Formats: sequence, C-alpha cells, structure tokens
Amino acid sequence: MKIFDSEVTGITDDSREITAGNIFVCIKGAHFDGHDAAREMLEKGAAAIIAERDLGLEKQIIVPNTRRELARLASEFCGNPTKDLKLVAATGTNGKSTVIALIKHILEVGGRKVASIGTVGYDTCGKTYEAKLTVPRQTELYKLFREAADNGAEYCVAEASSQALAQERFAEEVFECAVFTNLTQDHLDWHGTMENYFLAKRALFDMTKSAVVCIDDKYGERLVKYIQSEYNYPVITYSAKDFADCYAVNIKSAGAEVSYWFSSAGEEKSFPLKLRIPGLYNVANSIAAIAACAQLDVPLDEAVEALSDFKGVRGRSEVIYSGEFTVICDYAHTEDALNKFLSSIKNITCNEGRGSRLICVFGAPGERDIAKRPLMGEAADKYADYIIITSDNPRFEDESEIIEQVAEGIKNTPFEKFTDRKEAIEAAVKMAQKDDIIALCGKGHETYQAIKGKDLPFDEREIVKGLFGLEK
Repeated sequence: MKIFDSEVTGITDDSREITAGNIFVCIKGAHFDGHDAAREMLEKGAAAIIAERDLGLEKQIIVPNTRRELARLASEFCGNPTKDLKLVAATGTNGKSTVIALIKHILEVGGRKVASIGTVGYDTCGKTYEAKLTVPRQTELYKLFREAADNGAEYCVAEASSQALAQERFAEEVFECAVFTNLTQDHLDWHGTMENYFLAKRALFDMTKSAVVCIDDKYGERLVKYIQSEYNYPVITYSAKDFADCYAVNIKSAGAEVSYWFSSAGEEKSFPLKLRIPGLYNVANSIAAIAACAQLDVPLDEAVEALSDFKGVRGRSEVIYSGEFTVICDYAHTEDALNKFLSSIKNITCNEGRGSRLICVFGAPGERDIAKRPLMGEAADKYADYIIITSDNPRFEDESEIIEQVAEGIKNTPFEKFTDRKEAIEAAVKMAQKDDIIALCGKGHETYQAIKGKDLPFDEREIVKGLFGLEK
C-alpha cells in the first residue's frame, strides 16, 4: 500500500503511536482533536495526513468523515480481510454477548469455523485476546479480521456496541445478519439522550442483508418500522412474551435450566429446547440466535438441537460456587439487566420451595450515567432479600458517593455498604445460609477493577475460590 509514492507502514489515529511511514488520521474526540497534532505528525515522519478540513499542509488528504476513512484505510492496509468472512452482529443494551456466543455455538456444531469479537474477548480461531473494548479501534479491529481470515474462519460474529457504531468502526462493511436485542437506559453519559442512543444502534441496520429484531420493547417495534420503510431485506421479529415471527411457548424454569418450545410462524411444528443455563431472559437470547442462524441457512431443527449442550458464557449467569449455598456472577450493570437477572434468580429461590434468600452484591460504575444509579438500587430492592452495595470500576470517582447514590433507590430491603468489593463478597459469604443464592452483579467476565487510572487485578472467581480454600 502506497501513498504520495511512499510505502505505508501503518495506519493510526493516535498521536502517541506515530512512526515513520504511518498514515495519521485526524479524529476529533471529546477531549482531543487530532487535527491540532497533524503538523507535528508530519515532522515525526508521517507519510500522509487524513483530515476533514484544509490544514495547509503538504501530504494532506481531505475527506468528509475521517472516522469512516480510518476504517476503510485500516481494512485496505490489512488486505480487506472481510471479503473472506461472513459477518454477523448483535446490538442492544443487554444480551449481546450471549447472543453471539449462541450463534457461534450453533455454527460450530454445524462444522463452520467461527471467529468472534465482543466484551468477553476476541477469538480469531487460533488465538484469544482479552477485550478492553467491546469493539476495538478500527486499526486493531481489522488486524483481528485479518488474523481470523488467515486462520480459515468462515464467519465472524461480533457485538456491535453503540459507541463503535457511532464512531463508524465497521464503516463500509455489509453484515449477513444483524440482531437487535433491546434498548434500555445506559451510556447516556456518552450519547446524551435515549434518542441518540437508539440512532447509534439503528445504524447497524443500514449495513446488513437481513435483520432479527426483538419486539418486546418499543424500540424494537420502532426499528422494524424503520427497516420496512427504508429497505427491502428480510426482517424477522422475535419475542419471549408474545406472538412474533419466532416465539416461545410453554416456558419453564427449573434451577439452572430453562426449557420451552421454539415456534416459528412459517413452520407447521414447534421444536422443544432445553437450555442448560439459568435465566428466563435467555429464552429471548436463544430465540434470537436460532432465528439469525436460519438467515444463514441453518435448518431450525439443527439450530435447536445444537443448543442442547450449550454451556453458557463466562460471566453471564455463571455459577462459580455450589455447595451449601450457591454463588452466581453476572455482568448485570444496568437497571434492566439487574431486573432480568435478579428476577430469574428469585424465581429459583421461590419455585423450588427452599425458603432460601437472594443476597445481592453490586455497585454502579464510576464516570458513567449517574441517573441510572438509584434505578439500579430500585431493581435490587425489588428482588433481593439482602443487599450489599459496593464498588464497580469507580475510576476517578469517590466510591462512597456512588454507593450513596445507589442507596437512594433502596426503600424496603435491608442493606449494608462496603467500598472494598472483596470485603463485600466476604460479608455475603459469611452471612449465607443453606440454600441461599449470592448474586455477584456487575463484574461478570472482568478480571480487574478500574480505579484511579489503573486496572487492578480483581477476579471474583479467584476470590470466591480463596474463601472456600479451593484450588485457584
């Protein structure tokens, strides 16, 4: 790849990464505008500057949208790897990680080779990487696509976060299928309004060949109307509550399992499915995955059968200790996620007739949507028998202040507060009695606490194992 008769050695939008031969793409961010550093980048050996306005520099190229151009250049530099991959994506506030894991599982059981990109990690069909972002920056993303294609991947399933879509990290890609799970309050610190949040999610459906959309909330219904008015591709609706193109009947939850009959408006028969993971919300997630795979030409009966041995996703309703009582961790870090997760766990404690308690340990993240903090407290108040409020990635905020804001939403349930999350877990374990369930909410797959600019090691699995003297 050449530009201005120079061989390109890399693409970057980070002024700290520039080396001789790099193309520097000027991105205007919330705190830094790359255009201001363009002249310095040329002095450091940049082969070209990509900008959105005339900077009066040699070797500058002006484009309408530098974020989109960054993705295009990153793809070109990596040999346009997605031409060898079939892309599938899921977007929504909750459920993305589980949906793409379910899709990946179905495709792999059918003999396909599948890479994945998401919050839980990146898998290039040869190597796995820890994820710092749900979708990495354009330059990193296309290197992952390249590695997956070189490793023989046929598909790549990805979570499409609202930030990634708003920042056009996927740019000019066309997805085989896109899934919409739901939309509830989150990331308003970044998007400002729910309308902006919805429009960011909607962008995925401007770049797909087919769509699978949950109509259990008003945003799903709105999205269906938008797609049908603007495009002519297939739109499959799904619901775990009502009739849709794909839906569930005879739903039953027992312990760590949930079962139902998968039904499709276009099929004469339904298919029985038993999921070996807890949570009624996973009914909707599995319906979405089956419907998406149907758009990839996987027969419904094969997709349903494939899910019979699905073992779950790290940090999503994950049982990390089972003995006299049970400890489950989950990534639930929004009001909606807490409502869904805790209601499912409460269903276990009530329906099995054990008279057991649900002890909830959770916190709200720092430097994120402040308005959701008391709402998270309300969600825990609704289902838990005892609440321990603690820290969850406070970043540069004061943990005590965040905890107090969460506590405003708790009106009826006894609770206590710990700024140290390890001490909070220890307190929950110490008070637990036979058949109780401890729900550790918010960290999920994460193995760190983000505190004052540092990611400090913190793995709830290791902490719980240590408390019970189990091998780490």
